[in-house]
Amino acid sequence: MINGFIVIDKPAGITSHDVVSRVRRILGTRKVGHTGTLDPFATGVLPIAVNDGTKAIPFLNEGVKCYEALMQLGVATDTLDMTGKVLRESKFDSVSKQQLLGVFERFTGPLLQIPPMYSAIKQAGQPLYKLARMGEVVERAARPVDIHSIELLSFILPFVSIRVTCSRGTYVRTLADDIGATLGCGAALKELRRTASGPFVISAAHTLESLQSTADEQCLSSLCTSPFSALEHLFDVPLADSGLAKVSFGRSPLWNDTSVQGDSIPPGTEMVRLSHNGILVAVARLVAGEDPCAAIVLQRVFM
Repeated sequence: MINGFIVIDKPAGITSHDVVSRVRRILGTRKVGHTGTLDPFATGVLPIAVNDGTKAIPFLNEGVKCYEALMQLGVATDTLDMTGKVLRESKFDSVSKQQLLGVFERFTGPLLQIPPMYSAIKQAGQPLYKLARMGEVVERAARPVDIHSIELLSFILPFVSIRVTCSRGTYVRTLADDIGATLGCGAALKELRRTASGPFVISAAHTLESLQSTADEQCLSSLCTSPFSALEHLFDVPLADSGLAKVSFGRSPLWNDTSVQGDSIPPGTEMVRLSHNGILVAVARLVAGEDPCAAIVLQRVFM
């Protein structure tokens, strides 16, 4: 049985949930989930958690995402991409490369972004996209996001190709719409491809077809990132046999049950990996108390 994460190169035209269903059938297991939903028209990195990988999802560091997007200037749609209904068309001939780069600067850094109506965000228990399909438009609160960089890849009007590095929760469709509004001609996404989501990158992604082929050859372990590796951003605390025994019974280990000293942990560390022979055993929180060394408190056991 495999445990961990398989990075799928999601194809266009299906939902992220569709991908999960396909992976469940291919692997023959029900314990499958995903992180970071992609729009049906979008492609690229979709991390799929399998078996014990699902337990690691809350502890992942997917704070930074990277996308490559193709914007079409001179058009605005209800979905903010070219799959939607065209609301208006405008002239785009006067837009220059320098003007575009100047607008990119205005949208780089921390900013507030209003989520699109066609999104999975729930309001009063109802996904916004369901309300949008019924013709309803509701007020949405602006959310803080961080656009780390916008890089111009190509400029062949009316198409503009960009690479966006941003924080989790950023809608690139909304970014394109806002850029188009600032330019005065409108813009909508024609293509969107996620190339990185935290530690998961497109170079390690596999198509559903290749996953099926590999499953047929029973070589799935070669495609899987272990929970230990997926949580490499957490400081590793190797357990001694005594610590492994305590965790197996749901008890938090002491520092003398590990191979490190509590006072050697980097300052500010809140969460750690507990491992044994390179295998993730648990995720724990360090809680300050009366003792000089913080107490180890189990958060999730993977044994």
